[in-house]
Amino acid sequence: MKAVIPAAGLGTRFLPATKSQPKEMLPVVDKPTIQYVIEEVASAGINDILIITGRGKRAIEDHFDRAIELEYILKKEGKEHYLSDLDYLMETIDIYFIRQKVQRGLGDAILCASKHVGNEPFVVVLGDTILRAQPPCTKQLIELYNKYKSSIIAVEEVPMEKVSSYGIIKGKEISDGVYKIEDLVEKPSIKEAPSNLGIIGAYLLTPEIFDCIRRTPIGKNNEVQLTDAIKLLSEIQPIYAYKFKGRRYDIGNKLDWLKATIEMALEREEFSPQLEPFIKELIENKNKTKEKIETTYTRYK
Repeated sequence: MKAVIPAAGLGTRFLPATKSQPKEMLPVVDKPTIQYVIEEVASAGINDILIITGRGKRAIEDHFDRAIELEYILKKEGKEHYLSDLDYLMETIDIYFIRQKVQRGLGDAILCASKHVGNEPFVVVLGDTILRAQPPCTKQLIELYNKYKSSIIAVEEVPMEKVSSYGIIKGKEISDGVYKIEDLVEKPSIKEAPSNLGIIGAYLLTPEIFDCIRRTPIGKNNEVQLTDAIKLLSEIQPIYAYKFKGRRYDIGNKLDWLKATIEMALEREEFSPQLEPFIKELIENKNKTKEKIETTYTRYK
């Protein structure tokens, strides 16, 4: 099975950091976001990956290419281990690139993969979304596809006040965490939302989705919405949603980026012994400062 990783977005939510670098290259501890994405896909056994890029995304291609001068210097200084994870990844998978020439939305980006994918089911994972789970989210979707032989969409429960930021599904639960989809709505208002199960950016799609994208009219934000295309697909074949078991970070969101960086750093033995007491000290000092301000204010009153 092949994987498609859309990485053509402008990253406006993370400006000014993304003015001159792709949001997918924002580091979480010491790896760019998209490397985590590819590692997750590769850990599910997929070794053929197509990345959809756009103008200004050359850094992604360079990251997954050889750097002869750097490799020479690292070898000379005995520091080859700095790139060992990336080298192993590049040796075990094939990565291809194609550009989305005009920003027409996620649906249009996926359509760019039609010739590469061909007439086979394929996985889609967003290039700015880190999914952490055991087994990997991609593997969970593949196992469900093997059972139902139909498209599977990963979802999670989101706060009702945030449903307008997601594609939301309406479905009937047919087994633990698996829903047969009855309807999909792209970024609905709270009143319009059929549930609080939001699409999180991981899909296993059948190749019929490409024709559905071609037939999908321009939707919200003047873009071809993948959610709208999946709704068309649901008219000709059953589609399922899966409440994925794991943790998700939307690295296009500044708060999620901070949370991911802190959590992953705390898991590292080289950082945790010093970082954990540092964080505790910061919180204690913040609370002391807050108490001092409140006491002063009370006395003043």
